[in-house]
Amino acid sequence: MGSISHDRNMKFLNPIEPLKGPDVPYERHLRSNPGLRGPWLWGAALLMENSRLVREFVWQNTGFNSLRKIIRHIEDYEPLFEPQIVPLPQPETDRDTHAKEDSTHQQQHRVQETITKQDSPSYPQAKYYSVDDYRELYLSGELTPLDVAETLLPLIRRDIPNPTPHSLAFFDSKIEKVLAAAKESTQRYKEKRSLGPLDGVPTAVKDEYDIDGYSTSLGSKNDYTGTIHEGDVNTAWCVRKLEAAGAIIIGKTSMHEFGLDTTGNNPVYGTPRNPHNKNYYTGGSSSGTGYAVSAGLIPVGLGSDGGGSIRIPASLCGVFGLKPTHGRLSFKPGQNHCITCACLGPIAADIKSLATVFQIISQPHPSSSFPALSPLRLTPASSTGPKYLGIPKEWISRSTPRIQALFNSLVATLSQAPHNYAPVEIQIPFLPEGQLAHALTVLTDAATLLPPDRSIKNLTAANRILLAIGRVTPATDYMLAQKLRRCIMQHLAWLWRTYPGMIILTPTTACEGLPIEKESQEMKWGVNDGDRTMKSMEYAWLANFCGLPGLSLPMGFVPPRSGGNKQKKGQTEGEGEIPVGVMATGEWCSEEGLLQFGKVVEGIIHAGEGILGGRNGQRMMHRPEDEGAWVDVIEEARKRRHTHHLDGEEAWADVNQAKRSDRHPAS
Repeated sequence: MGSISHDRNMKFLNPIEPLKGPDVPYERHLRSNPGLRGPWLWGAALLMENSRLVREFVWQNTGFNSLRKIIRHIEDYEPLFEPQIVPLPQPETDRDTHAKEDSTHQQQHRVQETITKQDSPSYPQAKYYSVDDYRELYLSGELTPLDVAETLLPLIRRDIPNPTPHSLAFFDSKIEKVLAAAKESTQRYKEKRSLGPLDGVPTAVKDEYDIDGYSTSLGSKNDYTGTIHEGDVNTAWCVRKLEAAGAIIIGKTSMHEFGLDTTGNNPVYGTPRNPHNKNYYTGGSSSGTGYAVSAGLIPVGLGSDGGGSIRIPASLCGVFGLKPTHGRLSFKPGQNHCITCACLGPIAADIKSLATVFQIISQPHPSSSFPALSPLRLTPASSTGPKYLGIPKEWISRSTPRIQALFNSLVATLSQAPHNYAPVEIQIPFLPEGQLAHALTVLTDAATLLPPDRSIKNLTAANRILLAIGRVTPATDYMLAQKLRRCIMQHLAWLWRTYPGMIILTPTTACEGLPIEKESQEMKWGVNDGDRTMKSMEYAWLANFCGLPGLSLPMGFVPPRSGGNKQKKGQTEGEGEIPVGVMATGEWCSEEGLLQFGKVVEGIIHAGEGILGGRNGQRMMHRPEDEGAWVDVIEEARKRRHTHHLDGEEAWADVNQAKRSDRHPAS
């Protein structure tokens, strides 16, 4: 071990000591396990559950015993079980003074002013509708929140004849609850007492969040509705903050059962397809929220992230996703069932919407150690220091050549004027072992939460296999994983001391989407493909295991694989192509800096600056272009409003005609 350097300018209540990790070569020697689909899954699940010998063989073949090979490098590190790093309260600024003086509603107005007035975009309007777009329409009276809610409900309901494909993204929607909230918001706008930027904006939350009036299944057949209440409600803190801001929660979105894989496949309730190509998965586990934002149903929604479950669907659906610092957002009154790695966060169609919602839901719960965020600014203060981009080249080489080409082109653009970022090559020790340590930790946590009793017999076979693997992890190997966690976190702290403010930049996934291999088998039985799962989580795990904030941004598109949804004659460029994302990972509690970086990349997206021929028409982000895949909610709401207006005029004309007839009876 090297020497520890003490930073005199401490930023954290419980800082990680900066310590350069061992100089070891990047080596990846993972064994392969076969992907399982169809009835084979159930046979494998029964075999795994009833034979410890088979469980131990698969556990070792996955490589979980490889941590023993690096004991001499990590034995002196103390284990770290939860990567929560809490910031010290910052010196008070004008922003904080205003926030203290304001009421809650005024603070919400000020949040939006800070984000929009200071940072109005110079590029053309995004192709997706934003929180701003809805608010402007409501303030003008052109549309009302009730117009929008009544437009959305027939699209997402499952309990109606001939439900639309969009309904697969929603487990449930409480119609009376939605319409009541929409009517209240409409009345507030009518009386000019709007609550702020989110008032009346449609949103949705992953089934992992408890909401009064809804059950929580975590994507399974079982009922896991929280029994802990605060006052008389069990609604999650983040959801309460959205409701207090006036947002219209139109329903609970679908998810991969227990969030234990990255496809979004769910044979229990149905699987939403990727809006850009129906032969691909959305990514998961926050599959429903990723779908709903990508398909245009909502401008922003909530997911959760224990191993990329916000960032992976955001990437594969071509939108934006933020995994905050571990512990920043509260699970209360419920519990974080993966306290070692998981957190909550938003997915959105644009950076401003993402920042607006994050500001609202990041208000600390009374039990939280985190101080309140200052109102976010998307334009950074002027600085003369370098803007570092940490580029781990050996790690990035794990992604496909087409993803690397898009990534390298983006880095080249960012390093040029007017952006002037400074790329620096960095090394992070034990990345392959770190990914295995993360997976081992998550599976062991899940197996502890779900012991082998009758209830797990209701779970999908794919998850029964994963839980069986988690149940054979020896305590000594679990401890080694937590020692490695501290080793990597201390090395990262050393990197940030060396390169202050550095953003670690990688692709979001190493794979070009997640194709549906055998549709009938996977939709009915599920899928377990550990090799593909690890490939999709190649970069995402680091932020979860080390508690870092991470932001996935659209980076471009790659062609679908051979035999997939091929481009047809007459289609415009981009149809059927697969979105891929770039991921910015920051130092603990640096969400504002990540969002500012995201604003820069968003500007490049809309300008098409040099991104793999961007000037020649290649796009980094666009709406899904398959027929029916994207919903123009605002236009549909306008049509609905116009139709109802005409119907009202005709009815009024009929009444008047009847009155005239009564006064002047026919002779």
